[in-house]
Parts: sequence; structure tokens; C-alpha cells
Amino acid sequence: MRKNVLYLAHRIPYPPNKGDKIRTFNEVKHLVEKHNLYLAFLVDDPADLKHVDALRDYCVDLAWERIEPRWRKIQVAPQLLLGKPLSLPYFYSAKLQTAIDAWAATRTFDSIVCFSSPMAEYVFKSDALAGHGAKRIMDFCDVDSDKWGQYAKDAKFPMNLVYGLEGKRLLDYEARVNRDFDHSVFVTDNEARLFKHLVPEARNLEVVGNGVDFDYFNPAYRRGAACCARVLGRDDAALGAACCAPTDVAGDDTVVNLVFTGAMDYHANVDAVVWFCSDILPRLTRAGINAHFSIVGGRPAAAVQALSQNPRVTVTGFVDDIRPWYAKADVCVIPLRLARGVQNKVLEAMAMEKPVVTTTKAAQGVGATHAQHLLVADDAESIAAAVIELCRNADARRELGQAGRKFVVEHFDWRRNMDKLENLI
Repeated sequence: MRKNVLYLAHRIPYPPNKGDKIRTFNEVKHLVEKHNLYLAFLVDDPADLKHVDALRDYCVDLAWERIEPRWRKIQVAPQLLLGKPLSLPYFYSAKLQTAIDAWAATRTFDSIVCFSSPMAEYVFKSDALAGHGAKRIMDFCDVDSDKWGQYAKDAKFPMNLVYGLEGKRLLDYEARVNRDFDHSVFVTDNEARLFKHLVPEARNLEVVGNGVDFDYFNPAYRRGAACCARVLGRDDAALGAACCAPTDVAGDDTVVNLVFTGAMDYHANVDAVVWFCSDILPRLTRAGINAHFSIVGGRPAAAVQALSQNPRVTVTGFVDDIRPWYAKADVCVIPLRLARGVQNKVLEAMAMEKPVVTTTKAAQGVGATHAQHLLVADDAESIAAAVIELCRNADARRELGQAGRKFVVEHFDWRRNMDKLENLI
């Protein structure tokens, strides 16, 4: 029987081009198959405004509100003195609350699914939802409060204090959400165990894993400018050339293409590529590896943009299709020092049959085996050695890539994982 489901997301769940949006889009896509979905979300990137209408095909109705991150940070800063996590006012919109309450006044919701703990505020502050008796499901995905704790350790004064406070206050709020919601969902067993460690009284913890679109991310794409143009659906040599690093376009077969993908305004990604360029890439050069490092992802921070001054580094900014970049990669390097849950960039690279060199933190949520499905290293010297090993051995690259593809196909099927969410509803 089709149920009325209210789905609240802290960011527009389309297009699925970054971690949280990949998960929310697939949740929405699967829920709509069996239920009447009412979708509410925030838009924090003006480039995403053009995608709002595309979501109308996935729901009975939708409501959204635009927020501007820089201005919103200024607005919420004074609330640091009130003792609540800043994430709550940052993602709260009175206009969106009004729209949700209007829905609740005219129909009954059987289930409410929230993605990211701050979205629980819309449930807590809604008198209209109080009488529905709807099953409440929170998809925490990762333990966000612990992320802020990681940031605090890495940040300088005074932001280390701000991040530390946010972590402690958000953990208290996450505990409240767990008490008041019927189910708390996490992306991996490790995240669920961590939450239970931080909140010993936590109950009804569920694990719903991520997946990867094996048909979309597949090894059929091959290197070269002409291939890149075809992937983008245009017979345009200039466009194809724009897909490839300059050294690759020049046809220099001695160049080894290293690729990192992700939202490049995200602190963990910024830290990863800056560290790679400063401490790891020079080691490759000294070892005689003619490497070119492509950093592929939207909204690159100033520290990332500055890396393009190195002739061995390309910073692309936003790209319409990330697959050509995976296709031309010899090795995908994912040196995340701040990482939680399942890293979609790891899954995508493995699905494309690309050898992956990553860190323990980034590999932990995937569950793949070192030296069998990918290579894992944590310090600059060890990461450089792993990359050098692959750069010098084409057979090893091919074998690792093939084993990685097989692993993710067997373990990261979206439909099988989303069936677990369906069972909760």
C-alpha cells in the first residue's frame, strides 16, 4: 500500500554529484516507486537552482528555500552564545517550516524521513505534525558531531574552540533525535558503533549502506580527447581536449594521470589535495615519475585554486560529467586525512576499474582489502610509494582495477541497500 512520506533534506538531492546528494537522490528515487513523496529541502548553491524542477517528477509536491552560505554564517554566529549547535539555525528556514506545516494540515503523513540531524528541527517545531503519529526515521549518515571534533583538532585558534563547541552541542542534539525518532540510520557499522559509544543509551540503530550506479560508472570509457567528447554527447574536438590534462592532450605517453574528485570547497577534500601537492607529489617527481594531478570538482577553495600554479596540477572547477576524468586516470588518489562513512569517490573509481590509493580512514567504510581491491597508506612516504608502485606496473594497475570493480558490484548495490530503508518505512 502506498504511504504518504515526508522527506526532509538539508541540501537539494539533485544532481547526484557529491556525497550527501548521491545518497539522498537514491533514497528519493527508490521511495517514490512505492510511496507518495513530499519533498522539502534547502538550496545552498545558485548553480543548483536550475535543477529544482527536475525533482518534480519524483514527488507529489516539493518545497524549497534558497540560503546563501556566507550570509547565513554571519546570521547564525551570534547564536553561539545561546548554547545550541549552529547547524540548527544554519539549516532552518521559517518559510520552509510554513510549507511543511501547510502540507501537514491537509494530509496525514505515515512516515517522516529526515536526512541530516538539523532537519529534525522542522519536526520538533511543527504542531501540525505532532498529531500525525508518523513513523520518524533519521538518516544521520555519518556522526556529524564527531566530524566537528576532528575539525577542532586540525584547526587553529579561535576556530578550534568554535568547532569543538559545535561538536559537543551537536552530539547532545543527536542524542535527543535518537530518543524522539523511531529509527536512527547510519551508513556503515562503524558509524553506528561510534554513535553507540558516544551515546551509550542510544536505541534502534540501523545500517543502510550506500551504493554505486554500476551502469553509469563503468570501465567502457577510455582515455583520449575524442572519447571525452563522445561521452559528453558532442562531436567536438576542442571540447574533448578540454576534458583532458594538457600533457594528455599533447599525446605524451610518459605522463601518468592521477585524479582526485570531490566538492572542492569541502574542508576534508581541500586538506587532502593540498597535502598531496605539498608532501606527496614532489616525492613522485624525485622518483622520476612524470605525474600530472587533476583535481576535479566544483567550487574550489582559494587554497585549491592556488595549486594550479604548479604545471603538474590541473584544477578543473565544476564539470558536467565526471566519468571522462575517471576514464583517463591511471591512478585515483584519495589521500583523505579527515574522512567518515563511505567515500563515494572510492566506490566510483573502483566501479570504473581504476586502481585506488587511499587512506585507512577513507577505506574503512568501504570494507575492501588492502593490496587486493585497493592500496591503503596513511603517511606521505607510504602513499607516494604505493602510487610509484602502480605507476611503474601497468599489470598491477589493471589487476587492482578489475578486482575493485568486482568488489563494489558484489557489495554496493543501491536497490538491495535501499530495500532496508523501505523495510523501516
